[in-house]
Amino acid sequence: MKTSFWLGARGRWRCGVDLGAGLAVLLGMGGGWGTAAGLRDVAFRQAMAVPVPGSQEMEGAVYHKVCLDRDGVVRVLTDRGVARVVADRLVPDRSHRPLAAKRPQDLTVAHGSVYYLLEDRLLSNDLAGQYAVALPSGQYRACAVAHDGRALLAGATNLALVVGTQWVAIPFLLPRQGELLYAWGPHFYVLAGDAVYRVSGPRLDLVHRGRDLTVLGFRGNEVLVGTRRGYYGVDLVSGAMTLPMQDRLPCVDVTALVPQTNGVWVGTTRGVFFHGGPRWIRYYASKRWLPDDRVLGLAAGSEGDLHVLTERGLGRIEFRSLTLAEKATYYDDKIRQRHMRYGFCSELHLAVPGDLTTAELIDTDNDGSWSSYYLASQAFRYAVTREEKARENAWETFGTLERLQAITGLDGFPARTFERTGFKVSDPERWRPAADRHWEWKGHTSSDEITAQTFAYAVLYEVAARTPAERGRIAAAYDRIAGHLLRNHYTLVDADGQPTLWGRWAPEYVNRYPPTIGDRRLNSAEIIAFLQFAHRVTGKPVYQERGFELLEKHGYLQNLTNSMAMIRPTPGFVYQGYDMGDEWNHSDDLLAFVNYWTLYRYAFNDALRRQYAAAIRDHFEIEQGERCPLWSFVTAMTGHAAADLEGALWTLQAFPLDLVTHRIENSHRRDVTRLEPNFRHQEIVELLPADERPVMRWNGNPYQIDGGDGGHGELAGDEFLLPYWMGRYLRLIE
Repeated sequence: MKTSFWLGARGRWRCGVDLGAGLAVLLGMGGGWGTAAGLRDVAFRQAMAVPVPGSQEMEGAVYHKVCLDRDGVVRVLTDRGVARVVADRLVPDRSHRPLAAKRPQDLTVAHGSVYYLLEDRLLSNDLAGQYAVALPSGQYRACAVAHDGRALLAGATNLALVVGTQWVAIPFLLPRQGELLYAWGPHFYVLAGDAVYRVSGPRLDLVHRGRDLTVLGFRGNEVLVGTRRGYYGVDLVSGAMTLPMQDRLPCVDVTALVPQTNGVWVGTTRGVFFHGGPRWIRYYASKRWLPDDRVLGLAAGSEGDLHVLTERGLGRIEFRSLTLAEKATYYDDKIRQRHMRYGFCSELHLAVPGDLTTAELIDTDNDGSWSSYYLASQAFRYAVTREEKARENAWETFGTLERLQAITGLDGFPARTFERTGFKVSDPERWRPAADRHWEWKGHTSSDEITAQTFAYAVLYEVAARTPAERGRIAAAYDRIAGHLLRNHYTLVDADGQPTLWGRWAPEYVNRYPPTIGDRRLNSAEIIAFLQFAHRVTGKPVYQERGFELLEKHGYLQNLTNSMAMIRPTPGFVYQGYDMGDEWNHSDDLLAFVNYWTLYRYAFNDALRRQYAAAIRDHFEIEQGERCPLWSFVTAMTGHAAADLEGALWTLQAFPLDLVTHRIENSHRRDVTRLEPNFRHQEIVELLPADERPVMRWNGNPYQIDGGDGGHGELAGDEFLLPYWMGRYLRLIE
């Protein structure tokens, strides 16, 4: 049970994403009631990976070097000759026919012009094609060209400086066939072995000697020296160190350095990162960003984009100016184009890892839950924009939630999901035949589903039910669920006549746990929220009566207001084989904050609402470091001034556009502080940006630094849409 990527702690399938709105109709509150002033949705630099696949002719090619000319044309030196990027594909460069069949020894750029080192010539197509230096055939294998046309060539045993028609031989026994030549300002530099030399006429002057040197990068009067242990800076005039060894990095095995005005791009054997200072590192690795993590070379464009040459091909990282609103449009469109299954917002399975053309819609354990959050996002979107399409999306998914009830044939008992007979994917042993033999449904329904659907019903009722008939439809559907719980003593009873594993809210179950186990607080808050909403939409006194009975007679008010700071390891409380006190359940955090929406907005009275607000803020204090927009926005709904809206926006901005479940690894990083195993399963001190972490829903642990299934799935994007549209509705994002 614990092995699944989406499985929550103790084997409980957890779901969640919270939203926020206002009960304008029910409570007389506007969308922004009780919230702090909103933050403006200003444009930011959105990093995105742009694949640059190779054409069929490039299959199996060995890549050596990447160059970018002043017009932004990207060329790659390979063992098959020069390739170039055309329409975001890497193809053989046939643009200059006389060179199309040539296989240069080296390729370099000087002052924006490209120079080709051939067997017997060094030439350029710029300068009207007039630059051409005849060479002894087969003698030179590397070159560097200065802005004035001077060239430095490297052969097997010597260097040659070419100035116009003048040749200056520089005897030099090169220690290896891997010397690197550089032109910077008026000088040429050579990295050979573990030494850096400057060419001064017919001789070489030693500039610096180090250890495990790999590559150089220049800026002003400084040279950055890459090594297998990090990088550092040296003054080109005095030889003094200008920058101490930088080794608190994602990877210290440096393969490329491209200095920029505000930092430096660093290529490594495990991806590329931008280093702007001790606390400013942005790391791009894994198939989310690159064809391969072993970086061979970098080429930075004038607009800020970066071409990354790896052993398996070329990739590009772009930085586009986006607003959160534009980002939301991307996810909204993506979901409608490839994630809708019978009204569910579904996960995709990729038959070929990472290849969206092989995608197929599949069922998961929590289809009803994830789809509930999509429903709520569309309801909030409608409330903010009045787009009829958003309202239609929400009601379409509500119809799916209704069918989750109808297909089971059990009054008020919703299935987890359904599928046409013979095509189920998840947990085959949990499926049951429907009355219509063409369909099957999945049982074993959990508290997750009821909490998520309650939230969706509440949001839809509040912001997108325009007529008494629509509100009556919601009330009738929820009355069946709540009635089922009351008839069965606060439990979900499946087709076998037995309560499901986690669908339990009865006092004898809830109060068996001490306050140090989170289930006591969570389950108390859930059932009270359910009864409050049922009472509000149906008007039936029984729901209020039962709610106050639990609050007062059975201690549920005390349970749900117990401080989260009390939660700690509590051995000895085993339920059906699960140790309930062995770890912090991050899935329960999600369920709690989703449930807080309904608990707070539909409180039986104002006195309870004030106590609920204090409980929400208490929980937020524990979770604030995660900078989760859902936690922040729900907490801000209560009027809490310290809800960290800036942190919420930071997370939304960093939320990755690529939601394929690539394998992401950060455990090798030296720029993070590792922790010993602990109750919360927090692996590091620092919170990495969302696009550097494994892709996960909000029920995941953001301090989990490795994860992913190798690219076999893709999440939909409702994970972003939910907090975004909630923040818009609450006027926390303007």
